[in-house]
Amino acid sequence: MIARRNAMLRTALAALGAVLISLGAAAQPFPSRPVTIVVPFPPGGSVDGVARILAAELTERAPSPFVVENRAGGAGGAVGAATVLRSRADGYTLLLNASIHVVTPLINRNVTFDVINGFTHVSLVADGPLMVTTHPSVPASNLREFFDLVRREPDKFNFATTGFGSAGHLALEFLKRQAGVPNEIAAYRGAGPALNDLVAGTIHILADPMLSSLPLVRGGRLKPLAVTSLARSPLAPEVPTVAESGMQAFEMLSWYAVWGPPDMDAEATATLARLIGAVTQSARFKERLAALGFSARSTTPEGLRRFVEAEVAKYREIVQAANIRVE
Repeated sequence: MIARRNAMLRTALAALGAVLISLGAAAQPFPSRPVTIVVPFPPGGSVDGVARILAAELTERAPSPFVVENRAGGAGGAVGAATVLRSRADGYTLLLNASIHVVTPLINRNVTFDVINGFTHVSLVADGPLMVTTHPSVPASNLREFFDLVRREPDKFNFATTGFGSAGHLALEFLKRQAGVPNEIAAYRGAGPALNDLVAGTIHILADPMLSSLPLVRGGRLKPLAVTSLARSPLAPEVPTVAESGMQAFEMLSWYAVWGPPDMDAEATATLARLIGAVTQSARFKERLAALGFSARSTTPEGLRRFVEAEVAKYREIVQAANIRVE
């Protein structure tokens, strides 16, 4: 009888212990282990740069670190996006991508994910203008002069973009059509490889966020032609706007946001949005982004969803007008 009571007591204590362990685990604040931010491009570009600044700031505010993982490959970062779509919806695997994320499904029929309903929206992070640059050996100081050269000898000039469907690609398509030049735009897989070829003189024009292009301009390795904002950038006040460069005025900003897999845990989503909101309000984060040509931005999850819906509608018009498609 005593042995039976002891066995029952041990069973009850074990069950109680399991409950207490479970409650203790449940009480742990999110995140209780490292969070992975997937960047769907190689290191060195603007998406990677924004992600690393964000991860460092989030790590200082959260119970566990945020780490960046580069998953390059596929059109517009499709491989990295697919990695996040397949991950557990617990908030520990996130996607940080630029505006190319919403353009890719519009131009590539092989990319079937739904950017509005297929991901959990978390928050915007940043936005900023692009800088249009060329190789220092090209005898042009603005866009009008550059396109005059191209019209005279189009075969001598190679156009490129850091990603098919990126803000830089759409901006260059707009400028090319306005200038009436026939040059095709070669698509690279990320800013790093494209900038390397631009510095080497293999390609001759690129529109890319200031984060990756401005340091090369300051070092004399690239020549700036214009910025794609309506006003000059305080970081490079000597660089004219597109309109001041002799072309039709327009604005094209590159923006960056965080998404999670579909149906992500609501509490984790809300916590992540609050953390990102706190980061984007901090003076240090704003200063770090401003030094690279970006402005800090944040939204609620629902705010990001509405923003993405509007961006999809805007880019659909541009893509259809330029007949941009990947077969």
